[in-house]
Amino acid sequence: MTDLMGPQPASGGALAENIVHFARALREAGVPIGPGAVLDALAAVEAAGFGDRRDFHTTLHAVFVKKHEHSLLFDQAFEIFWKRRGLLEKLIAMMSPQAPSQRQPQRAEAGATRVADALLKSNPDEPKAVPSIDLDARFTMSDQEILRAKDFAQMTAAEIDEARKRIRALTMPDDRRRTRRFGPTAERLRIDPRRSFRRSLLPGGAINLTYRAPIERAPPVVALCDISGSMSEYTRLFLHFLHALGETRRVSTFLFGTRLTNVTRAMRARDPDEALAQTAKLAVDWSGGTRIGEAIARFNRDWARRVLGQGAVVILFTDGLERDGVGDLGVAVERLRKSSRRLIWVNPLLRFDGFSARAQGVRAILPHVDAFRPIHNLASMADLCETLSTRRDDGKNPKAWLEAAA
Repeated sequence: MTDLMGPQPASGGALAENIVHFARALREAGVPIGPGAVLDALAAVEAAGFGDRRDFHTTLHAVFVKKHEHSLLFDQAFEIFWKRRGLLEKLIAMMSPQAPSQRQPQRAEAGATRVADALLKSNPDEPKAVPSIDLDARFTMSDQEILRAKDFAQMTAAEIDEARKRIRALTMPDDRRRTRRFGPTAERLRIDPRRSFRRSLLPGGAINLTYRAPIERAPPVVALCDISGSMSEYTRLFLHFLHALGETRRVSTFLFGTRLTNVTRAMRARDPDEALAQTAKLAVDWSGGTRIGEAIARFNRDWARRVLGQGAVVILFTDGLERDGVGDLGVAVERLRKSSRRLIWVNPLLRFDGFSARAQGVRAILPHVDAFRPIHNLASMADLCETLSTRRDDGKNPKAWLEAAA
């Protein structure tokens, strides 16, 4: 990045050069930006001008961000990149008589690690520090073990790509159950009189007996996924898990933030990246607020009878932090549980050792779920596969969380 400690003219190339480096950082972090967008950003800044940090942020955001899910990465990259040595404040000071006041640093949020890793690659001309030879406890673990235990929100862009490959390679749950329908089989257990009689009518006259047995089929899975701001990083990778799960059974996927969106058809695309791109277009409330009770109530009213047949298993993916009160949340979750074979609640907040069921939304949901599991890394995703494979959950009883909180 250009060093601005020395005086430079306001019309120099420092601003343009740093905008180009910022665009490279966004591209490394996973935001699709081409050369045309960089030229548009330079023209927009030159035409609009800026007098403070907020104006500059809004101008670049309008040009670079095309999807809702990229807003979080842009905000993190903007805070990290333009705070280096007060870069933006120095540029504004050269272009205006008074420099705006500096903002207080904020705590790193989800996606900050991925953006920081991309920023290290943004300027290839900048000399890199010589790495120190310090012992790290992580050296005793393999790369696979580290990746299995690493939080999704703290992964770099390369680690997220590797995690997507690992998700595709997960052993999917084996929970096939006997249905009331029969199908042909080679085992001589039960004679199929209808097929045997039809065969006897063929030329030749001999009766060849055929047999049938109950069909075993994996129960369908219905996933209700929270896409609010606090859940978006985890939901994106969980959708990759649902896409892989859809190769072995029927999966119905619904997203909810401030509204309920059915993305089942979009998730059936063969390529997972294409499926998630179509899903992002349908979910217009991505990374917004959340109304859990209203979304589940609408699902019970409009979709439950259509998708909860054949002993469906429901996966509720949310942190349980209801924003609009919990008056009808417990009633909606109770009806959802009675309409399904099992209700499994996966919550990223369980990654914290000090988690306690004190939030009203959490306390309203817990009495009606069959399993309460964490979902924040690859290891917890593998545990979810085991939970789906068995009828009983070996984890902690969901109601025990309420007793511990009391």
